[in-house]
Amino acid sequence: MALSLIIAEKPSVAQTIAAALGVKEKKDGYIEGGGYLISWCVGHLVGLAEAAAYGEQYKKWQLDSLPILPQEWKHTIAADKGKQFQTLKELMHRADVGETVNACDAGREGELIFRFVYEAAGCKKPMRRLWISSMENEAIRAGFASLKDGRDYDALFASALCRAKADWLIGINATRLFSCLYGKTLNVGRVQTPTLKMLADRDAAISHFKKEKYYHVRLDLSGAEAASERISDRKKADTLKGACEAGKAVCVSLAREKKTAAPPKLFDLTSLQREANRIFGYTAKQTLDLAQSLYEKRLLTYPRTDSSYLTDDMGGTAAGITALLAGKLPFMQDISFTPEVSRLLDSKKVSDHHAIIPTMELAKADPATLPESERNILTLAGARLLFAAAEPHIYEAVTAVFSCAGADFTARGKTVLSDGWKGLEHRYRATLKENPDTDNGENADVTLPDFTEGQDFPNPAAKVTEHDTTPPKPHSEATLLSAMEHAGNGDTDPDAERRGLGTPATRAAVIEKLVKGGFVERKGKQLIPTKDGNNLIRILPEALTSPQLTAEWENNLTQIAKGAADPGEFLSRIEAMARELVQTHAAAGEDKKDLFREEKPSVGKCPRCGSPVHEGKKNYYCSNRDCLFTMWKNDRFFEERKVTFSPKIAAALLKSGRAEVKKLYSPKTGKTYDGTIVLADTGGKYVNYRIEVQKKK
Repeated sequence: MALSLIIAEKPSVAQTIAAALGVKEKKDGYIEGGGYLISWCVGHLVGLAEAAAYGEQYKKWQLDSLPILPQEWKHTIAADKGKQFQTLKELMHRADVGETVNACDAGREGELIFRFVYEAAGCKKPMRRLWISSMENEAIRAGFASLKDGRDYDALFASALCRAKADWLIGINATRLFSCLYGKTLNVGRVQTPTLKMLADRDAAISHFKKEKYYHVRLDLSGAEAASERISDRKKADTLKGACEAGKAVCVSLAREKKTAAPPKLFDLTSLQREANRIFGYTAKQTLDLAQSLYEKRLLTYPRTDSSYLTDDMGGTAAGITALLAGKLPFMQDISFTPEVSRLLDSKKVSDHHAIIPTMELAKADPATLPESERNILTLAGARLLFAAAEPHIYEAVTAVFSCAGADFTARGKTVLSDGWKGLEHRYRATLKENPDTDNGENADVTLPDFTEGQDFPNPAAKVTEHDTTPPKPHSEATLLSAMEHAGNGDTDPDAERRGLGTPATRAAVIEKLVKGGFVERKGKQLIPTKDGNNLIRILPEALTSPQLTAEWENNLTQIAKGAADPGEFLSRIEAMARELVQTHAAAGEDKKDLFREEKPSVGKCPRCGSPVHEGKKNYYCSNRDCLFTMWKNDRFFEERKVTFSPKIAAALLKSGRAEVKKLYSPKTGKTYDGTIVLADTGGKYVNYRIEVQKKK
């Protein structure tokens, strides 16, 4: 009997499939049994080759070699994954293997991962497709009972291949172009660059912000406070205050509205990263790494997901896990909790993987034995599952408007009718070491007196409060991830597979790349663009800095995946874009050539002219070319005393004219001593020094 070779995207998925199919015999790089060979790709095993693979002329970054437009695309095998590729290749070519089954993630990238391996291995055997979103045993077995012909997904593969080639064409050419023009490695990418643009725009808004004062007049009405609209002029505010105190406030409208705050959705990776950054200060990468570690310990479901729902067949699983969590998490003690799991289920809203939740393995684990950071993420994911399955938060909002001295004053109150999920959230927050930013008092329970329309208040007490407008806050990873998730969505077709900038799995890496490249720096939770980051955005055309490019591509790729657009036409447009980039920007603007010139660190200020003094190979020299001040490292004064003229000594001499040095050598006595070197500059061509011997106490 011919065997079926099943290829999953990662080892853990292969193991889950094997368990569902009853395949148990573990081999080196695969699992065998029951007519199946089950193996895995370990993510992207095969990818598009680097530019240097297309010829010697591309090994160096040179303007005259651009644009690089491969006619026959080449592939490369990830250096650290060669062994697994060889395993897959050998399995594909085994005589007893009759077909391959693509069990990679149900989406565009999963299709690409499998097809690249299939083609690189030179496989010609029949190909079928497993297309499932749930990893429940029943769903896996049902999926294998209804495998599709792999060629039915050729259009999806074409879409994925177009995405990969387009990113290569624009990323490689734009990066080399602007790096050559400005003499510094400037990474340019469809996702990375618009992300940097959002940070630069926020930084500019903060820098250009001008603080303005404004005022409120506040009336005391039976203990409740009613505030006016903003008033920009203090005199007008004082005048209104006086008029109110001498007049009468009348209630002109009273509105009572019952409101419901629905429970939050389950976590996808991006929302988990946002919340972990807000509460614990973890970076997006740290959260992904922690979630991955928990996944490998089988305590958390697969983290690289953009879904916030579970599949329809997971109702029993969800109910079991919520019951387990209710008994396991400390903040749930003494709470009667009946989860409503049906609202968590929607297979139509699950893409490659369902939402992130703890697993039933938690029943056998002691969270206290986990590292604190992992425990925080596991508890956070568990808490979110409980919140999502809890009752809505219900409250009554009361808005009373008063008229006084020709102006309107508003008082707002809120009475909680049913805590619902927010009661659980409050208990969870109480367990945290530091309380994160809350929702600015939005949930405060403020009860207003029983006002009635037409009720009046003669000569109410009034006061004027002074306020300042505030600039926007710098992006944190939480707010940046949210901005990336929603960027360009208004221009993206609703049925597009990917929306926003990047994917949940790649956004953390994008942020890290910006930081490591020196374009962004972390200051606490804040992400601040560096000088180079801001300058990079200055020199790039809008087409590369706008999320609209991603939106346009996704719309085109969606049509290609449907078979409604030609892949060749799409790539022709991308090649034309690459050509136009090179032609348009072949010469850097004269005013921008020095934007990325590295500033040498200053050792100190010149004692003659006050300009920065820099360190050279042989000296410390004044940056002012008209100034002759130079301190030579091989000055005879230092050599005779066997002292290395270090930057530390130079900095001390420039700062105070004195540097305390230990173990100075005396040519006369042959002994060493501690002393102070004094800068004795007379303004001539050469700088002089003298010694002050430290007296013994």
